[in-house]
Amino acid sequence: MHGPELLLLLVGALLVTAAAKRLNWSAPLVLVGVGLAVSFIPGLPEFALEPELILVLVLPPLLYSAALDSSYHNIRANLRPIGLLAVGLVLATTIAVGLVAHLVLPALSLPAALVLGAVVAPPDAVAAVAIGRRLNLPRRTMTLLTGESLINDATALTAYKVAVAAAAGVTATWVDGTRTFVISAGGGVLVGLAIGWGVRWIRDRLDDGVLESALGMLVPFGAYIFAEELHASGVLAVVIAGLYIGHYAPRSSYYTRLQDTAVWRSVDTLLESFVFALIGLQLNSVVRDVDITAGLVWAAAAVLAATIVVRFVWMYPAAYLPRLFSKRIREREGAPGWRGVTVLSWAGMRGVVSLAAASALPLDLPGREVIVFCAFVVTVGTLLIQGLSLPFVIRKLGFRGDEERTDALAEAQVQHAAAQAAVSKLDELISDDHDTPEHVVDRLRVMAEHRGNAAWERLGRQEEESPAASYRRLRRTMLEAERQVFIQARDEGRIDDEVLVRVLRELDLEEAAISRE
Repeated sequence: MHGPELLLLLVGALLVTAAAKRLNWSAPLVLVGVGLAVSFIPGLPEFALEPELILVLVLPPLLYSAALDSSYHNIRANLRPIGLLAVGLVLATTIAVGLVAHLVLPALSLPAALVLGAVVAPPDAVAAVAIGRRLNLPRRTMTLLTGESLINDATALTAYKVAVAAAAGVTATWVDGTRTFVISAGGGVLVGLAIGWGVRWIRDRLDDGVLESALGMLVPFGAYIFAEELHASGVLAVVIAGLYIGHYAPRSSYYTRLQDTAVWRSVDTLLESFVFALIGLQLNSVVRDVDITAGLVWAAAAVLAATIVVRFVWMYPAAYLPRLFSKRIREREGAPGWRGVTVLSWAGMRGVVSLAAASALPLDLPGREVIVFCAFVVTVGTLLIQGLSLPFVIRKLGFRGDEERTDALAEAQVQHAAAQAAVSKLDELISDDHDTPEHVVDRLRVMAEHRGNAAWERLGRQEEESPAASYRRLRRTMLEAERQVFIQARDEGRIDDEVLVRVLRELDLEEAAISRE
């Protein structure tokens, strides 16, 4: 893919994403659909999927950003079910889909069929998480989806390497595969912890938000490349580093947090738009490289069905059987409702990692074109079939989260204690400083009390506008009036642009503080 084609793809993908968000549609699914339609237009340049571009430049920042936003505490509390999904289900999918592929495609050897199983094994939770947030899925369900997507790529890519070696004629036993997985996973965790600790140590001593954010942008690429050079899991290294740095982010400066949030949200939007558009655009090249027959189409449909069904077959026993045999699990974890298990079972959409892994197969691997075609059918099929119907399934089951009021109550209680601590600190400071003007002390005290009462007001007033909401609305209007005066002064030449930038930043920071969602 050359520069002009890449730029055209990025701009087009962002425009489609903007339109989808404006219409409140799922942007990933719209991008795939538009990509499929555009791939039929004659004369357009070919947007070839380059595995190195995806696995080295796209996957690490997406995983790192997701890890930064993930809760270490929630993932640790749900590590057992996440492990069953990210390791157990991936391996089960590899074997089950491989056996089905070997059955419906006899020309495909069993090792090559297992390669296909490993390629389509890891779900991509981007579309599912976007839908879940919009429809207010319970927090535990979102944690399981996110945690699974953070780790399952490492399991699938390790299984993929073992299966490719076996398909290429290199002797590989299950013992070899297990050893490879353990070494790869353990090495990835160690590399991620080392890089996360090192970056945190450096950032704590920089005291420069711009440099801290710039260093943070190097972390996913550095962790991935360094781990892969050591034959460890680059994916796990990126995830562990992101979880570690994200867990300690609240101790960094406000400037770094604000800037990191803006930077990584922009990166996420750009890369996610790019990869989902690229998935749809692969149709033309995939169809061209394989001799499509009715038998191949039916076989690919069987592989797609097996990929969907095996998740259901795994999910229900994995959710309920451990509780039957372990009292500790029953005591530590709440009972999994069948609605949540069903939603998780249906949220198994595949993504660009499957296509990248298929495209990275050796050109001389027997059955390569068939594997790529089936991987494309599974990826697009799960995105369109499960992705389009997932909102209907969630609404039909009435599966909603109920944490909103609980969170609001907890926030109000802690916010009240925080406001009291702030006022106590203020009283302590002014007792030693008698030169502080009384009106300054009164203003600070009112601000602290306002923050302490705001959460209670949001909790108790649902229909009418609370005093805190009125304050935010009026203050935002006042800030906009101030901005317009400074912009007009700049336009008339009464102040320099540097003055305007400095003042606008102060006004923007205040508006950001009062406009939190």
